Amino acid sequence: MRRRGLGIALWLLVAAAALVAYALAPRLVSDFHSRDLAHAGVFFIAIVGLNLLTGYTGQISLGHGALMAIGGYTTAALVVHEHWRDVWTIPLAGVAAGIVGFLIGLPALRLSGLYLALATFAFAVAMPSLLRKFSGLTGGGEGLRLLEQAPLQVTGLSGTVTLFGQTTTQNHFLYYLTWGIGLLGFVAAWLVVRGRLGRTFRAVRDSEVAAVSAGVDLSRTKTLAFALSGVYAGVAGSLLAIQNEIVNPLSFTFLLSIVILVGAVVGGLGSLPGMVLGAFFVQYLPDLSTRVSSAQGVPDFVYGAAIILVMILLPTGAGGLLRRLARPLTTRLYLRP
Repeated sequence: MRRRGLGIALWLLVAAAALVAYALAPRLVSDFHSRDLAHAGVFFIAIVGLNLLTGYTGQISLGHGALMAIGGYTTAALVVHEHWRDVWTIPLAGVAAGIVGFLIGLPALRLSGLYLALATFAFAVAMPSLLRKFSGLTGGGEGLRLLEQAPLQVTGLSGTVTLFGQTTTQNHFLYYLTWGIGLLGFVAAWLVVRGRLGRTFRAVRDSEVAAVSAGVDLSRTKTLAFALSGVYAGVAGSLLAIQNEIVNPLSFTFLLSIVILVGAVVGGLGSLPGMVLGAFFVQYLPDLSTRVSSAQGVPDFVYGAAIILVMILLPTGAGGLLRRLARPLTTRLYLRP
């Protein structure tokens, strides 16, 4: 009982540290860097969703950029065509992407491994063309501009936002909004993986045959994992649209899917805390690569070399490193009478 209490106290300490960092970060950086942190929060939400699918159920997806497009265009269409406030569209964007994710998960019942990855990659490649095809709804190649709407329809259009009597800049508000949703999403994902559904996901990942023998409904589990992951991607896409105040096909190319997968792998598949580091990695590494040299091809070379180096030094990602660092403490808690 004492050991259990120490474990709970440790988790509460980590949660308190995360909340303090969340509250103080905008006060320690400039307004410009708050926007970068908000963008990293978008990656974090999408990467957590992909980790639930790939890290915990073993289904490789290269189509999450397309699911983010569903969420982003849902928000943009509701704001532009229906004059909704942007923040109220976030839940609907998640639901829309979750439904599409469920539909994408249906082929997963017959495909696995690289075949499933190629099927989802085809969806990501086709998404920009689909967005141009339905120009009446999506704005075609030009996309949709949230800024063209009335000031009251767009969060922080005037440059400041007043919330609960407190006035802050638009970028600071976007940071709090994005990472607030990200923290809630993290807690929800943690509860999922720690519960019965998480055990079912891992059973499917480890052996589909053994999972079926144990009574797991394989069809339901796979499609549910895709739908849940799609919700996260849709919310991330909605927040990306709100931050950029414009959506177009170039915002959601197949490269976005690759970036999300890189973040999940660097963060450590099957590890939720590592996803924070994975999000910062894909957010800040391109900028650091450009600072090394802006000559043509050099930033891409540095970016690729950094990914290879991380995979060599941390084959299990940042999550594996965090587990190794925490092992002495957790072992002591486990062995302590």
